[in-house]
Amino acid sequence: MTVLHLAGTYRRSVAASVARIRENVLDWEHLPALHASSFAACELVNEDSDGWRVRLVNAGSDAPQVLKLVMAPDTSGYRVVTEAGFGTGSEIRVSVTPRAAHQTDVVVDYHVPETDPDRLAMIGAAFVAIYERLWDEDEAMMVAREAALAPRPRAPTRVDLGPEAALQLPLAFDLGSGRFQLVRHDNALLAHSLNCPHWLGPLDGAVDGDGNVTCPWHGYRFNICTGRSADGRGLRLGPPPRISIENGRVIAQLASAQ
Repeated sequence: MTVLHLAGTYRRSVAASVARIRENVLDWEHLPALHASSFAACELVNEDSDGWRVRLVNAGSDAPQVLKLVMAPDTSGYRVVTEAGFGTGSEIRVSVTPRAAHQTDVVVDYHVPETDPDRLAMIGAAFVAIYERLWDEDEAMMVAREAALAPRPRAPTRVDLGPEAALQLPLAFDLGSGRFQLVRHDNALLAHSLNCPHWLGPLDGAVDGDGNVTCPWHGYRFNICTGRSADGRGLRLGPPPRISIENGRVIAQLASAQ
């Protein structure tokens, strides 16, 4: 049996609940989208309620690793074991301790099959730097998802967005129970939902030349003209409001309120 040694430890207080952390850790699909600077691709091998096994390709590499996640049922900890590829045999061991409703302490230990102290120090320093960036990105997503899940006051079903000549686009606005963004595409003003129907991720990125917008959390793509999925994953944007020009002013109105 291979003996593992501690290379490095990363500690962080995360502004998210244990429930959000569990959801995030079990969500293998976000790895190559949210963490595009670290991971190039991720393919699911198998999964269950407490973990997954994936084939992961790091950014700048074409050699996959096979990683296995096992999470404690109470989310008090989890392990990620590298089963194949670079770093085979290494383990990431994480403890999770709730401190408040939206505050959780996380301690991440990296264990590797290495004995040389200088090598361990170098590996540990690189690990801590990588994990700080990954947790920065994960925490931002968890905080935004928590906010998106919170009940919102209902806005009017008709909104004056201001004079067309003075619009600063893109323009975000609330209408009814939804949040939308006004953009100009093919010389026309269009509004589309700002919430991805998958995990309520923010669809506030640039619209490409084909009229598609991409969610940064999981890479889901949608056409703002039709609302349909642009990547074959079958989801659809919520119905957009009607945009009209009245006396030079841009008016957004829900279809059901017309």
